[in-house]
Amino acid sequence: MNITQLLADITPTKIDLEINGLCLNTHNAQTGDLFIALQGETTHGINHIERAIEKGCVAVLVDSHDLECAIPVIRIENLKQYLPALASAYYSQATKVEVIGVTGTNGKTSVGYFISQMLSELGIKNGFIGTLGISNSDVASANTTPDIFTLYKALHQYHLDNINTAVLEVSSHGLDQNRVAGLNFKQAIFTNLTQDHLDYHQTLDEYRQVKLKLFSFDSIQSVIINQDDAYHQDFLDASKGKKQTTYSIKDFEKITINEQGFLCQLDNFVFEIPLLGKFNLSNVLAAFNSVEQLGFSREGIIPLLSRLFPPLGRMQKIKKALAWVDYAHTPDALANAITTLKEHHPEHKIRIVFGCGGNRDKSKRAKMGKIASKLADTIVLTNDNPRKEDPQAIINDILSGIDDSFELDITLDRQLAIETAITTLNEGECLLIAGKGHESTQEFKNKTTAFNDVEIAQNAAN
Repeated sequence: MNITQLLADITPTKIDLEINGLCLNTHNAQTGDLFIALQGETTHGINHIERAIEKGCVAVLVDSHDLECAIPVIRIENLKQYLPALASAYYSQATKVEVIGVTGTNGKTSVGYFISQMLSELGIKNGFIGTLGISNSDVASANTTPDIFTLYKALHQYHLDNINTAVLEVSSHGLDQNRVAGLNFKQAIFTNLTQDHLDYHQTLDEYRQVKLKLFSFDSIQSVIINQDDAYHQDFLDASKGKKQTTYSIKDFEKITINEQGFLCQLDNFVFEIPLLGKFNLSNVLAAFNSVEQLGFSREGIIPLLSRLFPPLGRMQKIKKALAWVDYAHTPDALANAITTLKEHHPEHKIRIVFGCGGNRDKSKRAKMGKIASKLADTIVLTNDNPRKEDPQAIINDILSGIDDSFELDITLDRQLAIETAITTLNEGECLLIAGKGHESTQEFKNKTTAFNDVEIAQNAAN
């Protein structure tokens, strides 16, 4: 597309230049891209223009800055407000894809993953975009909800590949930063609301208000809301005028727990759900109701529930060991994960390896320490992603929530902590490795290294 055509409704320009894509982040930049230089959370895009040029960008849009560089520069006042228009103009097929949006503190990935699995089983080609990346696409993303151009690009490609349904994890950051503006949302799902991201939103009420935005989008036809969550009425109020469906664990007529998962009864069907944790029963119900509202019969969906499997890093079992890896990195998620193992293995003691991320909400660290010490039998504190913080300072914050009399180990080297926990696991013990789940890297102040909890645990168990 010619840049003059792209900007026709925004600002006049006489620059005659073909562009091959749009990018906000130089990590995603490709040859021929138009680079949009805006203020980010930590730095302004103009500080990365040289890198953008190195990556092959052919022009740059800026907001209120005057600058000169080796490629054409176009200044547009209030540039940020034009991002949805730019995305829609260039990636014109993106809005033809119907989007199912899943939001909530915990469960977004599992619910979205289950919906995607069931739709595939029912013959519906679909894409899943979230924490695990962008499925069925060569478009890469490092965020739960990608930036607006990455998201539009992925959906545009989906439509060209005859994928017209996408399941999208919608984060509070994504909503607050308008990354999902203008998309063709057909359905919205609310899982739950507990403390998270207070480093960004400051208060739980602010966090809640941001989440509510999704449910007011005009294009949404139906909403699926977790009635067991204390904030469910707020989400019902925000979605008045749309078809509303609520779900509750009580919808199951019978639940029997076992080591592999649950034996359940629903609508007089008796079946197994091979997933650990009552929170996963809630996630399954969210996905079940979502697919039903898309027009499929309950009789056709229920048999699929026994074939569901968890996403990577979500209560993922390590072979040859009573050990699980889980992404739990919030107080509520950590409590759920530990409680899950206690329920499915009531005769076993629980050992947990975990830490907390640096440069994130500090207030949850002591809470997570307290939860671990109340619910687990032994604790190994270790690094999560320290980022720019002192690892020991993070550990000290966690320790502030743990009684001095509780015996625990501190091993900052996460690989050593995991390997030691696996190889010294006693008979009659279960191990939970919490916090990083599927992640394939570990972030430190001056480096990012390859790191995967599952691989390390599995190697130690073999």
